[in-house]
Amino acid sequence: MAVVEVTYDKEADAAYVYFTEPCERRSVAHMYPCDPVGMRGMINLDFDDGGQLVGVEVLAASSKLPRYLLDAAVRIDVEDQ
Repeated sequence: MAVVEVTYDKEADAAYVYFTEPCERRSVAHMYPCDPVGMRGMINLDFDDGGQLVGVEVLAASSKLPRYLLDAAVRIDVEDQ
């Protein structure tokens, strides 16, 4: 089973799904915004210089992602984790 890291900011209701290992995080060279009609939220696809997908940002995450995923995510809106 593949393991991905997910971070979640409850205050912003935004989640980020990383497709790279933490030790090899690549910088984002291109961001492709997706605004699915009728979905009430935006999804941003982040690509590196080589065109590889490095992560996905999900806005309005609480209505787009399963609760168990957000509960297991690393909280970035809490100081003392």
